[in-house]
Amino acid sequence: MTDLLVADSFLVAGGKVRGLELHRDRFVGSCAAAGIAVERVRAERFWDEQIARLPGFGRWFPRFELSSAGEFAVQLRPAPPIGGAVRVAVHDGPDPRTAPRVKGPDLELLGKLKAAAPDRADEILLLDTDGTVLEAAYSAIAWWEDDTLCFPPSDRPFLPSVTAHLLRKIATTQGVEIAEHPITPTELQATTEAWLLNALHGIRPIHAWNASPIDPLPNSQAPHWQSHLTTLSTRLP
Repeated sequence: MTDLLVADSFLVAGGKVRGLELHRDRFVGSCAAAGIAVERVRAERFWDEQIARLPGFGRWFPRFELSSAGEFAVQLRPAPPIGGAVRVAVHDGPDPRTAPRVKGPDLELLGKLKAAAPDRADEILLLDTDGTVLEAAYSAIAWWEDDTLCFPPSDRPFLPSVTAHLLRKIATTQGVEIAEHPITPTELQATTEAWLLNALHGIRPIHAWNASPIDPLPNSQAPHWQSHLTTLSTRLP
């Protein structure tokens, strides 16, 4: 599909999905706001019809799409393997995206950006105009400061992350303090632990920055919180 306006992907594992209704709301809302004659009810109907057709077995990473011609499509893709130790680099320059709050229009650009990341990085961090971290090309950002789980400020221009939303829900249930504030890449690197968040992998702790060696992170909290994320998976309708 060319001229992609909206896209949304999520992991289907054994017929279960994390945050399916949140993905639906994000996709439908983005379609309704896309600036072309796409009725919200048509987007909702398309989503519900296609969700009912997804396999209830195996591992899949479907992508729901809306083109500039107002056409819907679904790519039913096998899910890639879950990633291991993650190395990140920082994009040298301003955020190049044209629509940072919508998944779709910038996917091709982000793919090229990630492919050209220095030091064979698995992800590349994008910065706001003040030099603070917004998110990565394909992941949201969270980090720990002592016992507080932190995120970039919600009013910054980044994609609303379903996984970050679920993580906040878990933290609230567990009585864990949540904070929002800007952070530079240097400050982020110095935190107790920093995570990449997305629908495919869930939580991936950052193990290396640029050309630095891999840090084994023996006391990482990620496995514990990943298990909580898994419990939020629900069966396909």
